[in-house]
Amino acid sequence: MKKFLLVFCILVFGTIVFAGEQDDAMAFFNSVVNASNTYSPNLSSMYSDSAKIIRQVIKPDGTLVNVYFSGKDYKDEMKRNAKFAKLVGYKNYYSDTSVSKAANGYKINAMRRPSPSDYKLKTYMVVAKQPDGKWVVVEELMQTKVQTFLKYATK
Repeated sequence: MKKFLLVFCILVFGTIVFAGEQDDAMAFFNSVVNASNTYSPNLSSMYSDSAKIIRQVIKPDGTLVNVYFSGKDYKDEMKRNAKFAKLVGYKNYYSDTSVSKAANGYKINAMRRPSPSDYKLKTYMVVAKQPDGKWVVVEELMQTKVQTFLKYATK
């Protein structure tokens, strides 16, 4: 009976901790979305320098091409494009979000509607809690119809 109670307590405590971290991961995702949509200069600090960034280009014929960026390169690109995004009022709207445990953190899957489009694209973000307690994006995939990303694709 003692063994059963011990196992039961461990399972309940583990579930509470997991649910709490899962909620924290989703809250962090929402803060990344907010920082992006308000053109916050703090957005780049929410990404790890070693993050794996993937832009999955949907070609006109429907085929997919993955284009990879390092976290550092992506941060530089964000800084360059922030003023233009703010000028045109570019935002991303997310729906159908879900969070699950991943090997390197928590994976948030969602559908993304970029403004001013009327279509939705698949996206996911893996976020991880660092030893200092700070959350960062360690991986991100966003589908896009922007063909200019193809110039960065490796053959």
